Amino acid sequence: MAILQDILYKVSIRTVHGILSTVVNDLQVDSRKITKGSMFIAIKGTHADGNQFIESVVEKGAAVVVCETLPQNLKDDVTYIEVENSAMAAGLIAHNFYGQPSEKLQLIGVTGTNGKTTIATVLYKLFTVLDYKCGLISTVQNQIGDTVIPATHTTPDAISLNALLKQMVDEKCTHVFMETSSHAIHQHRIAGLKYAGGIFSNITHDHLDYHKTFDEYIRVKKAFFDSLPSSAFAISNADDKRGPVMLQNTNAKKYFYSLRTMADFKGKILENNLTGLIMDVNGQEVHFRLIGEFNAYNLLAVYGAAICLGEDKQEVLRCLSILSGAEGRFDYITSKNEKVIGIVDYAHTPDALVNVLATIQKLKKGYEQVITVVGCGGDRDKTKRPVMAEVACEHSDRVIFTSDNPRSEDPAQILKDMEVGLNTAAKRKYISIADRKEAIKTAVSFSKPDDILLIAGKGHEKYQDIKGVKYPFDDKAVLKEIFEMMGK
Repeated sequence: MAILQDILYKVSIRTVHGILSTVVNDLQVDSRKITKGSMFIAIKGTHADGNQFIESVVEKGAAVVVCETLPQNLKDDVTYIEVENSAMAAGLIAHNFYGQPSEKLQLIGVTGTNGKTTIATVLYKLFTVLDYKCGLISTVQNQIGDTVIPATHTTPDAISLNALLKQMVDEKCTHVFMETSSHAIHQHRIAGLKYAGGIFSNITHDHLDYHKTFDEYIRVKKAFFDSLPSSAFAISNADDKRGPVMLQNTNAKKYFYSLRTMADFKGKILENNLTGLIMDVNGQEVHFRLIGEFNAYNLLAVYGAAICLGEDKQEVLRCLSILSGAEGRFDYITSKNEKVIGIVDYAHTPDALVNVLATIQKLKKGYEQVITVVGCGGDRDKTKRPVMAEVACEHSDRVIFTSDNPRSEDPAQILKDMEVGLNTAAKRKYISIADRKEAIKTAVSFSKPDDILLIAGKGHEKYQDIKGVKYPFDDKAVLKEIFEMMGK
């Protein structure tokens, strides 16, 4: 509950119709959740335009309506606030309504195409081991201390996000590590938040269904660093050709991490196998449980952030050496009898798939088959489908194309889109099986002792989205079940 004028701080207002002393009970962007005394913020989203529901929310008892264009019929007992940008206003209003929670803790944002979840999760685990009470906001799950809150989006909407941050403040969290997606940046879901630091992992082909062009995708990511205050730190990957670009205009203190060039946080891989990584980090040799070059970069980003947050270098490396990564990120199991290695990974972009398969190739002893099960999501960037297929065929011995989350699309059409443009050699390697469980079962049946199976695309997800229904589906559980059923 708050007085309207108190929660409009920093909001760009065009006109006000009504009284600013109105009491606001709660904030809503969803018209279905309006109750008496609510503020409704009308946002034009990708699927619905909140402005269409102004009349219905007023009938339900909304006390305040925030919009970019005032409706024709204004009710005397409702206060209407006309603003420059409703999405931006929602972030600022939510931040004010919940007592500016991001200013009461150390909020670290992690952005980039790949690695966000692992970096945020490992930071959360590291600072928990370092005896801080922490919050985590990620694709896999949100956490307040040991309490798990299921995640629905990489970054929640502005109101849910500030409510969650307030809960973290109330629960005495000192640090929060948060994946910050390009969608959230573009839609102003993080407007008003005060960050103590930002981390850039890398940028590759993704979300072009939303951003339309790669340049626009880069610009949106960069906007996050442009908005950081001078009191914050910004850490970027020097080995990504756009890593230095991300920090060009930031006011934050700049730092870089690298495996290939001089940097503030410099790493060198000494050994990389299924028991983990042995790395030299700024002159110190350390063994990590995480596997693969892509995780070497993630670990350097985590190490850099911890140092920027004032932690002791030796203690950070000691703690990092005992930590595991995020669920569904190079998550592997070995079958009981034939020692077939099954790897479940969230890789759903061409670059992520290349990284995982390149890591697997380096772990091979030389004779094992690499069998990949991979699909592409429906209602998402169609241009990456043939690229994903090509990458899978190029770096695997056998490939099975299957459904990922087909959503509203026909799975058979998605598979056809993947198959377009494959060369003759690639065509000899793959088969298509739309049923995901059947595809995994077939991959297991193809396997011989010590072979490596990669089940890519869904990782931590516990469902399959088909025609608007989320059916229970867990790649790791299905793989385990099939291993046992087939006596592998």
